[in-house]
Amino acid sequence: MTGETVECYNCGRANPAWAQVCRSCGVPMRAGSASSGSQGPIPRDRDSLVSIAVGLAAIAGAIVLGLFIAGLIPEAPVATATPTPEPSVSALPSGSAAPASAAPSETGSEPPPLIGRLRTGTGLNDEGRIRGRTDNFGPGMQFCHSRVLSEPFGVEFMQEEILRIEEDGSLTEVQPRLGSNLPVEPDGRIAGYCAPGGTDSLIADWGVGTFVMRDYRNEEEPELIAEARFTLTR
Repeated sequence: MTGETVECYNCGRANPAWAQVCRSCGVPMRAGSASSGSQGPIPRDRDSLVSIAVGLAAIAGAIVLGLFIAGLIPEAPVATATPTPEPSVSALPSGSAAPASAAPSETGSEPPPLIGRLRTGTGLNDEGRIRGRTDNFGPGMQFCHSRVLSEPFGVEFMQEEILRIEEDGSLTEVQPRLGSNLPVEPDGRIAGYCAPGGTDSLIADWGVGTFVMRDYRNEEEPELIAEARFTLTR
């Protein structure tokens, strides 16, 4: 072995002329960097061999570490377009049928249906039914009223009550029920009457406005059988 040295072109460390790699950084020595002669024989000294071993170990360690890291870190999943689920059309609950209106009880607030239908007009036919039906009467007009029952009167007389509707909604009696007996056929279901003096006599007695006519049977225990409204005007 000669005493010539060659400086590492990478780190500048002096190495024997025959060194294949730098003892300091492990980089292969560039041929002819310090002498023009051919490269020396394969180094066999302890320091050179250690340098070579360290360099190889570093390279191997880097490879192993890279493989290890590559094995631990999972591959990034490939982004795929996930279809947006369309809302499913669910069956809507079928609508329940509207509850039938309950019939009013005997003790309820709603009165039972009347057995008669009362109408007003300007005349009567042979059966006693209304002709020229109207509920608005003025001077010079005939005033007639007829009621048709779903069952016989069952009495010989019925009572008639007349009430005027005031502006505040209250009722004022202009003809009392008691004493206003009108003859009916007990087996009959139709009864009609016309005011003797026509609308003029009613306006003179009751005035003008909107009125309620109510028919009753059974004077001692009056039962409302028919009802209607009419208007008197001047």
